[in-house]
Amino acid sequence: MTTTASYTVTGMTCAHCVTSVTEEVSQLPGVTGVEVDLATGGLTLTSEQPVDEAAVRAAVEEAGYEVGGR
Repeated sequence: MTTTASYTVTGMTCAHCVTSVTEEVSQLPGVTGVEVDLATGGLTLTSEQPVDEAAVRAAVEEAGYEVGGR
């Protein structure tokens, strides 16, 4: 079963930011796809099963950014 979750990432200002967030979130277990929209701060991830929101937040923070409202 495939699931999709959307978040808003704050603090991104360039393509490098997008790459950093994509790399960190992609490493989460079960994640099969990551899309980051710099203009809106949107983060959409696709996974084999629901991914723990705390793990997503931790991955985004590891990249140097924050998850805003969902």
